[in-house]
Amino acid sequence: MQALARPASERARVACTVLMGRIGDAARVAVAEQALSAYAELDADQRLAFFRSMRDDHGVDPQAIREAYAAWDKAPDAAAVADLFRVVEPARQTLLRRLNLAPGATLQLVRMRQDLLAAMRADPGLAPIDQDFAHLLASWFNRGFLTMRRIDWNAPAAILEKLIEYESVHRMEGWGDLKRRLAENDRRLYAFFHPATGDEPLIFVEVALTQGMPDAIGPILTAPEAKLPEPADTAVFYSINNSLAGLKGVSFGNFLIKQVVAVLKAELPELKTFVTLSPVPGFAAWLAAQTDAPATELRTALAGDWPSNPGAVVALRPQVMAVAARYILQARARGGQPADPVARFHLGNGAAAHRLNWPADLSASAQKTAHGLMINYLYELDRIEDRHEAFIRDGTVAHGPQLAEALKG
Repeated sequence: MQALARPASERARVACTVLMGRIGDAARVAVAEQALSAYAELDADQRLAFFRSMRDDHGVDPQAIREAYAAWDKAPDAAAVADLFRVVEPARQTLLRRLNLAPGATLQLVRMRQDLLAAMRADPGLAPIDQDFAHLLASWFNRGFLTMRRIDWNAPAAILEKLIEYESVHRMEGWGDLKRRLAENDRRLYAFFHPATGDEPLIFVEVALTQGMPDAIGPILTAPEAKLPEPADTAVFYSINNSLAGLKGVSFGNFLIKQVVAVLKAELPELKTFVTLSPVPGFAAWLAAQTDAPATELRTALAGDWPSNPGAVVALRPQVMAVAARYILQARARGGQPADPVARFHLGNGAAAHRLNWPADLSASAQKTAHGLMINYLYELDRIEDRHEAFIRDGTVAHGPQLAEALKG
């Protein structure tokens, strides 16, 4: 009678143990494949157990650390530092490197980290494993390994399908919507790829070529396709999407936007302005938490039926601008960074918070998260580096005159 196959959880655990033993390179590749194949069969509870095993069984050797530290303390030379560094690195980093030997393993490990982030909600004690993942992924996805491609309608179907799947800022309603966003005459789409992940876009940015700076997203998303190249002086970055949740914390966007600006400037020298039309996803939650009179009054007014009342929109706009300027310029998260995540991203890239727009997005999701507010972040090529340095060094929020005036109000 044939023996029953061992459970996937046991096969994954045993394969990891073997992988950490003394075996040859060819055997490591085969065992890494077995480990990842078994992991792919695990359910959520089994993945949680797998990560706990990774934390508990593949950590550090305390005695080796004590001995290496004592040796360094006695003779703090370069060799002692190297020995100390070697023993303080958790063994699971070596395990992850060896798992990465399997064909296609890099993308599987990115998805494993996505599973880990979900598992951490049940067990925050798994955070040390996430630090190991973050350390390795930051090296594996170093900017030097990335390639930027412009994506058009002739790209492979597998890539086009992923763009529809991963678009999260302004969802696409099928192939026709995607084709419009790839139109040659007034649209561009660029993405970063990594050689280890093939045709999986890591991050992509959608660009509209316009006359002037837009103040609402609707005209961009619904504009009919231009039959001929239209004269444009402005490149608008209206949707930026990180595709893989497992790469959280690995920054690509700053490199992508700067490279796209350079490419567009070379291709279309008539472009003078490079600007985003960005959501403000934290505004509604922040406003709901404020207790001062201006914020409370605005919150009450925004609970009404203002979208269908043009008079109410006109009356409310100064209040919205004043409170929104306070949010962008003054509200802080823990650690002193701007409270709004999109603001942190663009200000950290060297952009300026240039102009608030309200109402700019009347979709249900935008009304829920931002009461319809959007903002233009301005990328001025000769000021990007200075603004980036001032933001990193001093927390300076570069901003335009409209926000300055609104803040006074």
